Amino acid sequence: MTRVRNSWARARRKELDDCLRACAVHSGKLVGDLDRRRTELAERLGSLLAAGGVSPAVRTVRAPAPARGAIALLKRAVKGAEAPPAEIDDALLDALLAVAEKALECGDEEELKLALVVSDAVLAERRKSRAGWRLRAQTLDALDRDVEALEAYEQYLWLTDSDKFGLGPRIGVLRTVTGRERELLDLLKGQVPRAQEFAGGRRPATELWAEGLALHAAGDRPRAEPLLVGALLALAAGGATAGDRQDLLSQYMDLRTGTADDDPAALPLLTKEFALYAEQRRLRMRGPLADPTFGGVRWLSLGEFRNQIAGKSVCLISNSGRLGGSSMGSEIDAYDLVVRADSYRIDAEHTGIRTDIHATGHKHGLNWDKPVMTRIVLGGNSNDWKYSLRNRLVPGAQQCVGDESLRWPVRNVGKIGADRLSSAPTSGFNVLWLLDFLDVSPTLDLIGSDYYESGASQAAGALKPDLTPGFAFADEKEWVLGRARSATGTRISLR
Repeated sequence: MTRVRNSWARARRKELDDCLRACAVHSGKLVGDLDRRRTELAERLGSLLAAGGVSPAVRTVRAPAPARGAIALLKRAVKGAEAPPAEIDDALLDALLAVAEKALECGDEEELKLALVVSDAVLAERRKSRAGWRLRAQTLDALDRDVEALEAYEQYLWLTDSDKFGLGPRIGVLRTVTGRERELLDLLKGQVPRAQEFAGGRRPATELWAEGLALHAAGDRPRAEPLLVGALLALAAGGATAGDRQDLLSQYMDLRTGTADDDPAALPLLTKEFALYAEQRRLRMRGPLADPTFGGVRWLSLGEFRNQIAGKSVCLISNSGRLGGSSMGSEIDAYDLVVRADSYRIDAEHTGIRTDIHATGHKHGLNWDKPVMTRIVLGGNSNDWKYSLRNRLVPGAQQCVGDESLRWPVRNVGKIGADRLSSAPTSGFNVLWLLDFLDVSPTLDLIGSDYYESGASQAAGALKPDLTPGFAFADEKEWVLGRARSATGTRISLR
């Protein structure tokens, strides 16, 4: 029994050593990276690798001038030294989980794989770690490994008394989509019994699929069907990612569209197949909406927005640092309408407390939950914009939302191309240009803007202006100052 325990402990130690080695290697890849999330990941990797005295195994090392923490573990792993049985202590566990959280947030495949390595190392030592199972589930989900992700999500829920991270809806979606896909494959298997002969793994699914496609193109559907369905079954049994399975399933359903013409009696079954396919496909792409009306929101067109602001004094509050000591809060709140952009931060004395209109890029994730009268979501790509509206709007957080006529005012309404405004227009400039274009406000002021020469005053987690890709402020500044009726240190008046 002691031998078995020691063998298991060595396996756990190897898992941790491999994880730390992967963290050290990835840390080197992030040197000089300007992406905010990767910079933060690099900091957490540095904290992990510089941690001192976090493992009993490390503390047992007897050597002159010993290295400490995870670095010592790395050196020991390289030398192949024997490690006594030990568990990850709380400090090392926290450092590992912090790395996995940030790697998951980065979202690229390489970072996701690192997050998976970390979560596996944590779970190898602490099988009942709720944070470990949650991170593993979310990482597998992001990697499109839906079946494994669902198992990990369910393990997490079994270990916790409350779903404080709100994972229940996602688990429900995964249960539904994997269930519908299984139903569809069972239907196909029942119609093409010979498919089972090809689904056993003796031939790669890609080879089966290629041969089946060639036969189908030659008009030999009876021989093609077992190969095609066999390839679909082999992919499902072999743990292929959801993306790979969906690609072939989509192609197969395209091939099925003409079969009802050949056999009208097959139409009811074909209809059921397409219903199952469509439901799981839709849920994979969008997920269910708890409140499709977003709290009864009213959608504003360009003309309706004009009516909303007509005859009212309007101020647009900059997110620059200049307002920090301005004591302009009461003046700002005295305007009829207060407009703020993206990741604004409220400081009652200096910025005021009211926000009537929030203009935000669809990729920004901050302040969508703050109550406002109107939210104008901006974006250059229509499909991406629609996706963000569906997934980011918080029901009840706004009375009105701008429709597609307000999606990209500078480019779509003003027809101002890159020859006149070289960079992507910022959210603040988009809404300021729109307010000036509509020309129905007796007062239109830009407050606190120095185009970030004094730094930024933004909500925690916001991307720094100087790191925002595609944004350059020189053209916007020239446009604003060219239309200014008056300008002081804190206020530029366009009316």
